[in-house]
Amino acid sequence: MRNVVIIGSGCAGNTAAIYTARANLKPLVVSGHEAGGQLSLTTLVENFPGFPEGINGPDLVHNMKQQAESFGAEYVHGTVLDTDFSARPFRLNLDGVWLDTRTVIIASGASARWLGLESEQKLIGHGVSSCATCDGFFYRDKKIMVVGGGDSAMEEANFLTRFGRSVLLVHRREEFRASKIMLDRARHNPKIRFALNTVVEEIHDVSKKLVTGARLRNVKTCEVWEEEIDGFFVAIGHIPNTNVFKGQIDTDADGYVLSKGGARTNIPGIFHAGDVQDRVYRQAITAAGAGCMAAMEAERFLEAEGH
Repeated sequence: MRNVVIIGSGCAGNTAAIYTARANLKPLVVSGHEAGGQLSLTTLVENFPGFPEGINGPDLVHNMKQQAESFGAEYVHGTVLDTDFSARPFRLNLDGVWLDTRTVIIASGASARWLGLESEQKLIGHGVSSCATCDGFFYRDKKIMVVGGGDSAMEEANFLTRFGRSVLLVHRREEFRASKIMLDRARHNPKIRFALNTVVEEIHDVSKKLVTGARLRNVKTCEVWEEEIDGFFVAIGHIPNTNVFKGQIDTDADGYVLSKGGARTNIPGIFHAGDVQDRVYRQAITAAGAGCMAAMEAERFLEAEGH
């Protein structure tokens, strides 16, 4: 029987592990299918407090993990395949083996949607990004491309004009999902150009391990052309990793965990932390703060029960 099982090993999960381990709860951390979370996909993180020179994303996550382990947290590689939250103790199926726990912290994150190009996957962290707030700063006076047609694409494009010389917004259709106000803001920004009815066929240059350009195709005219760019931002949404809790934990229409205040879910004893619930901020620092909140709530919950 575990006191607390933490699902996910990004900033939220690792911070929850540090706090629950220091409270002597001996947490078990399930690393999940993206060990280290979104930060493991980034290179330099310049906005995490305490690192004036910046720190590599994977290093930051690794440091947090080591810190948690030094206080007695246990890490296990694997994925939660199934859950039973209908009664206590809660039950989790970890790669075919069921285990029991008094509390659960869901820190399973949200995965960025990607276009699915091989070149895109190879250049993540080398000019391909899914987070303008994280990486925009590196593209001062550069040519930037943003792919997407929703509010987040408009927001990212607008934000990136603070840094870049120009932003080309590529969208596969003519109509946008974005709200009128966000679309108007982008349309009135002199630095933003639009390429509508257009898809990205290839990102260059994998051999240089650097984004140098992209091959585009107009889906109506079939015209194909090359655009020189230095940065490539994908803004087609995120998918919260909550499938395994469906029908038990309350989520919104997109699958994000609905908060019942603080770090609480609709089931007492099960808590949320990080991007699995947060569709607004999605930063390393806010995820870490949420991990701290969830850990403190789990500790108080167990204390009230006399554990």
